[in-house]
Amino acid sequence: MSGPAPNPSGSLAEADARLYLHPQTLARLSTLDLRAKMIIEGVMSGAHRSPYQGFSVEFAQHRPYVPGDDIRHLDWKVFGRTDKLHLKQYQQETNLDLVLLVDSSGSMRFGSRLFAEASGAGRAIGPTGSPLWTKYDHATALAAALSYLALNQGDRAGLAVYADGVRAMVKRSSAQGTWRQIVGALATQPVERASDLGRVIDQELGALTNRCLIIIISDLIDDPDRIRAALAKVRHRGHDVILCRVLDRREREFDYADEAPFVGLEHEGTLRLDPRSVREAYLDALRAHIARVQRDALAFGFDSMLVNTDDWLGPPLAAFLARRHARLRRSKLG
Repeated sequence: MSGPAPNPSGSLAEADARLYLHPQTLARLSTLDLRAKMIIEGVMSGAHRSPYQGFSVEFAQHRPYVPGDDIRHLDWKVFGRTDKLHLKQYQQETNLDLVLLVDSSGSMRFGSRLFAEASGAGRAIGPTGSPLWTKYDHATALAAALSYLALNQGDRAGLAVYADGVRAMVKRSSAQGTWRQIVGALATQPVERASDLGRVIDQELGALTNRCLIIIISDLIDDPDRIRAALAKVRHRGHDVILCRVLDRREREFDYADEAPFVGLEHEGTLRLDPRSVREAYLDALRAHIARVQRDALAFGFDSMLVNTDDWLGPPLAAFLARRHARLRRSKLG
């Protein structure tokens, strides 16, 4: 999931949408909505309901009349049945602003599947020149699918590709051509440097003037205390968050058998070890890290999902969004 391989100068002539949105993915996602569960403020009228109660668009509920209310919104049918004055309240419609934060730090270069097998598009080499389908390839596929969904339903979508800071940005827009800009930015970024989510969150929050749905797509290989601090800042500013943690099968299973050098992809150095001797301790640490980050996200009211690079995007993403949407509907009704 990436655009065509860069030309020798490193520029992208034209991103290949088929690599980002495999037909199987689109078939599962085209009918789903991305709905923020918090107050979503927008400029234009769209398909997302705001908790702000106004007097337009769609009926929501009644409330008792109090002196000073506009009598034009009295429900006389209710008065006739109950002999009590009630006003009609309506839900306003507002657009969703989607902000995608995609991790392009060095650890996202890791992969264990052949690119040709994973992409489903007949390509043997990824945009970075690797024959392997990396976590970054999968992250860009996910980001492209989500931005396509948002733009297709008339919302604004924006992108920040980051490592130790924001490396590339596409401003939020619903204009024609925005998706192509997002795809192009995803396809041309180098995957290198260390990750600093806290700094990136500070940079992004400084640029956001309205509340948004922020989707962070990363392997989240970082100190959990730093991740929690970053999420706390987002929560304080009133934004909604979905954490999409992208991991490779070999990271999750650590099924290496022979002693070998393990190279840190973010300049941590090289460590030679027998993987069998550390496998259980590694898996325990990984499970604890995943559980801690998920627990912290839930504590702030955010959603999270684990994304496996050996899975097609469509089925797990469709199931996740369906569960999220159902839960949000229950919370509104309850």
